[in-house]
Amino acid sequence: MGRNYRQYCGLARALEVVGDRWNLLIVRELLIAPARYRQLIEGLPGVATNLLTDRLRDLEAAGVVERRLAEDGATVVYALTPWGAALREPIEGLIRWSAPLMVRGPEGDHFHDEWLLIALPALFAGRISPESSAAIGLSVNGQLIQVQATPAGIEVSPHEGRELDAIVRAEPPIILGLAAGMLTLDNVHELVDIDGDEAAVRTVLSAQRS
Repeated sequence: MGRNYRQYCGLARALEVVGDRWNLLIVRELLIAPARYRQLIEGLPGVATNLLTDRLRDLEAAGVVERRLAEDGATVVYALTPWGAALREPIEGLIRWSAPLMVRGPEGDHFHDEWLLIALPALFAGRISPESSAAIGLSVNGQLIQVQATPAGIEVSPHEGRELDAIVRAEPPIILGLAAGMLTLDNVHELVDIDGDEAAVRTVLSAQRS
């Protein structure tokens, strides 16, 4: 790996593996799903192709990433190893920590709807709804993500066709702010479009941390 801090410290050694620029963003993409090289290029706007190749090689050598055949049996995809997939927890912690940095909005930065599949589970983590199983959809630019409140926690997944109690459509900063609890529905009611049962939306968004 490129970095060597020469410190017998877990954080230092972790940063030696994933601390270089783009490494954690590569992991973010692979937490969404295994991906072909071209898909990674598309999901990482601004990365140079030679740099991505180097980073993938380093992560593979470190045991974070592996190459495998896709389901069609003819295409090679990059995927996280079980050890690499364990980075979900620290990445979700960083996403929660970053909430104040997201308030100002994109400011011209790239945004891919699929990134919500990583951000929303992180922001809803640890919240439960003891007396409800409401299921709503959060829609950004046509990407519909299912969010279900259960006594065991908030479950976030791509919408797979099940009937939803309501769909909320809004811009990314609004959706992220609502999920993080930094905004309330009353604060931004004029900036969201709710199709369906507003009470179900409030049930999901008001779920408390356990």
